[in-house]
Amino acid sequence: MQPETPMTPQDALVAIMVAVSASDEAIRTAELVTIERMVNHLPVFADYDVDRIPVVAQTVFDLFEEYEGLDALFGLVREALPEKLHETAYVMACDVAAADGRLGEQELRLLEEIRYELNIDRLAAAAIERAARARHRLA
Repeated sequence: MQPETPMTPQDALVAIMVAVSASDEAIRTAELVTIERMVNHLPVFADYDVDRIPVVAQTVFDLFEEYEGLDALFGLVREALPEKLHETAYVMACDVAAADGRLGEQELRLLEEIRYELNIDRLAAAAIERAARARHRLA
């Protein structure tokens, strides 16, 4: 993202979702559909310019190529995301991670980092994770 265009709270939410999807180096269709569905339907994105998604995604990809890029990403997210949206971000991250019906080691590690960086209560995190598994469970 250009320095003159700071990350918005919605950008930060998109960045978290893209990061989870890209964490295992295989962005799956189910994950992309989940991201698109959330951006198109959740109230937090009501006024969001969806044309920003590719810019945010490219920022995440670029940061993942850098040494300590994940720390830089979390710095941007913490700066842009108000505390009241921290659990929202974690819910979205868990939904993207669970979207394809499996959780890989990289996704689990990133979810753990997100919990830590956004200071998500362990009980709340466990409930969010369980709900995401239930929503995306295969028949």
